[in-house]
Order: sequence, then structure tokens, then C-alpha cells
Amino acid sequence: MGKIGFNNEKYIQLQSEKIVERISSFGGKLYLEFGGKLFDDFHASRVLPGFCPDSKIKMLLHMKDQAETIVVVSAPSIEQNKMRGDLGITYDMDALRLIDAFNEVGISVAGVVITQYTKQPAADAFIKRLENLGIPAYRHYPISGYPSNVKMIVSDEGFGKNDYIETSKPLVVITAPGPGSGKMATCLSQLYHDNQRGVKAGYAKFETFPIWNLPLKHPVNMAYEAATLDLNDVNMIDPFHLEATGVTTVNYNRDIEVYPVLKAIFEKIYGECPYKSPTEMGVNMVGYCIEDNDVVCDASKMEIVRRYYDALCNKRNGISGSEQIYKAELLMNQVGIDADYRKVVKPALEKAEENGAPAAAIELPDGKIITGKNSPLLGASAAALLNALKYLGGIDDSYLLLPVEVISPIQKLKTENLGNHNPRLHADETLIALAISATTDPMAKLAMEQLPKLNGCEAHVSVIVTSVDKNVYRKLGMNLTCEPVYATKKLYHK
Repeated sequence: MGKIGFNNEKYIQLQSEKIVERISSFGGKLYLEFGGKLFDDFHASRVLPGFCPDSKIKMLLHMKDQAETIVVVSAPSIEQNKMRGDLGITYDMDALRLIDAFNEVGISVAGVVITQYTKQPAADAFIKRLENLGIPAYRHYPISGYPSNVKMIVSDEGFGKNDYIETSKPLVVITAPGPGSGKMATCLSQLYHDNQRGVKAGYAKFETFPIWNLPLKHPVNMAYEAATLDLNDVNMIDPFHLEATGVTTVNYNRDIEVYPVLKAIFEKIYGECPYKSPTEMGVNMVGYCIEDNDVVCDASKMEIVRRYYDALCNKRNGISGSEQIYKAELLMNQVGIDADYRKVVKPALEKAEENGAPAAAIELPDGKIITGKNSPLLGASAAALLNALKYLGGIDDSYLLLPVEVISPIQKLKTENLGNHNPRLHADETLIALAISATTDPMAKLAMEQLPKLNGCEAHVSVIVTSVDKNVYRKLGMNLTCEPVYATKKLYHK
């Protein structure tokens, strides 16, 4: 824990240079489709220790005078209230969050594109909200026969029906709250309209994973498959690149499947395709910045196990079926591990069995595992958190950081005034109580000062935790997994 396997500064430099080089190759105008998370790529930071979650935006800041962005959201995602699982917000709200984030760092936003638009009521309401906020909104429509009917796609009845997005910078970054938003189609639509206007522009794709110049079965690439269990992505050798160059590279099924269509569209627009393979479309330099392969492999294997537990809980919650579990088990088998690879699981389960109550375990930076259990005062997640802070601060285990007289008024407020049935403090309530106590208690203040040390720590709970506790752990930078078991026998679980 705490070991670095990835050179982030080298990455920012190499990636910036590669994008500038690609812009030049197209005569000064490039639409760059950004896969994955742009501001908060926590998956990358977990499997590539040393990778900063905001590395991509830092890289773009190197060329912010040349760059602007387009945010893409599909109308069906808006209609279905599709959520970003890591942030717990809908795609349309995340689009606004992304715009705020771009504005804060000084990168202009050309507008928001609503793809697959067929006058859905929720999409219309979002467009109205964008217009009221002064944000340009554009509509892109379904195309009959997409993506195979190239003749229809590259015509006035295809891309020609879409709104044209006015851009002015050499680099136009196309990003979205999540996969399936229509980023590639937006890029291609813009290329069609630019060509109609006599503007020469190019397209490139920036996907961090799978890493094209790592082996197919490298744990980092396997962890990508684990991260996309819901999309059923499969890493593959790029056959087009192998045939054209004789070099073996890795891509994934969706890009390989769509390449012949993309090639045909390019040929229809420009008369030729600038790329011989899906791999050539990419600009990803991540593979050149891995400096400790063992560290990266270990982190990636751990991520696969975490995704396995996510799949178990998703099935228990009725979000997905058994297929994702089977695939996660297959991936663990392929990298030579099982669920026991996660060291915090066994202590959490043993603590729960010993006490007959839900329990949690946290692995700290020095390898020490701290546990906590449900009590009349605290939930297991909160108790483990408090115990970990005491250990990190060298505070005697018998010292009461939150005496009963501090906790009791909060419990009374919860049950008597706010209508809660569970009097135990959640993780957020525990930290707020600790922060207040820190104003008068030096030990509580010392405990609060340890919070940054929890970043990157592993944690496991013997039951499915509340969304509140899950969010607190996430905000602290902790990697949390749970057993697919409910803490109670109630039918409704918040």
C-alpha cells in the first residue's frame, strides 16, 4: 500500500505532446473523443498507483488556449434517469457538473449535445434548462440503419439533419458522463458538417483502457474488463493493426466491430480513411509511463476482486444478474487469484461472526488491519473509521473519542425529531461529531488530522452499507467492498 507504479508527470508531458502532434497531422483541427472519466478517473488511479484522478484535465490545461469541449448526453439516458454509480447523480446533472468543472479551470464549453433525440419529455425539459442557463444545446437525431447504412448516414437525411456545433479552437474535446452517450457519432457528425463547409478536420480517440501496448492478458487490461462488466466489453487483439503493420496491439470489441463502418464513413466524407486500424485512431500514452509493473499488477488484481464484490451486491440489490458475477470469477481465475486476495475480507467476517453483528475492517498504509462492529452507539462502518483514526494518531484504544454524552443528543435528534428508526451514528454523523469535539478535545483534534492517511486504504463490511456510509468512504478515498448481505430482514433498504 502506498507504492507508486506510474509516473504521472511523464504521462502529462507525453500525452500533451502526442495530442499536439495529432492536431498538426490534420492541418490544425481535431475532434478528440475522450473515453472514460475526464476529471475524476478513479479507476485509473486505483489500477495505476501514482495516476492522479484529474491527470487528464491537467494535461488539457497544458493546451487550454487551444482547446474547447462539447458535452454529450443521450436523450434515452436522460429519460431513464441513468446514474453515474461512482457519484450517485444522473447523467444530465453530471453534464452540468462537467460544465462547471471546465469553467473553473478556464476551458471553454461549446455546448451540450443531446443525442438520439426524439422529443422525449425529459430531454426537452433538460434542453429548456440549458437554454435558461445560457448554455447552447444541440439536437442529434437517430439515423435509420446506423451504423451500417453508410449511404444514409453520410447524407442530408443522416448527419445532415443534426444541429451543427459552432467551434473555434484547434482541439475540440468530446466528453460525456458515461459510455453509450454518442461521442463518436457526434465527432463524425461534426466532420461531415465541417467538410460541407470546406473546413478540414480530423478525428482521434483517447481511451485509457485497454492499454494498447500491454499484453492482452495483462492484469491492467483484465481490470478494464472487470470495470465494464455491465457493458460486456472484451479485450481483443486488433486484427486490422496486425494485418496492416505486423504488430500485435490490444483494443476492445466495440471499437474493433465499428472500425469498418468508421473507415467507410471517412472514405465517404474525405475519399480515404487516415487510419489503418482502431489502434491507430488512439493517442493513448499511458503504457509508456508504467514504471513498476509489479505494483500495477497487484493494484489491478485488487480492482478485479473489488468489481467481483460489486457484482455480488448488484445482484443482491436486483440491479444485475449472475452473468456479471460469472465473468468476474473468470477474470479472477485468469489472473490467478480468488476473493481471498483481498486481505480485509476475512477479518471483517471473523469480527462479525465473533460478535453476531455487522462488522467492518480497514487495511491501513502500514498493513495493519483495524476492525469495528455495530454497537448501540455506532454502526460498523463508523466504528471502524473511528478505530482507524485512533490507531493512526497513536491514541490509546481505551480512550473515548466520542463519549456517550456527545453521541446521545445526536441519537435523540435522529429518532425523536427526524423520524429515524436506527439510532446508531453513520460515518458522516460520526465525523461531524468528532470535528465538533476537536474544538475542545486535543485527542479528537489529533484523530481528525489523520483523515488524509485513509486515502487509498482498503475496507470491507460484512453487510451492504448505506449509501451515506459508502459516500463517506468514497470521499475519503477509501476502496470499499461489502458482502452481499442485508443488515436487516426488511424488504426496503435505503
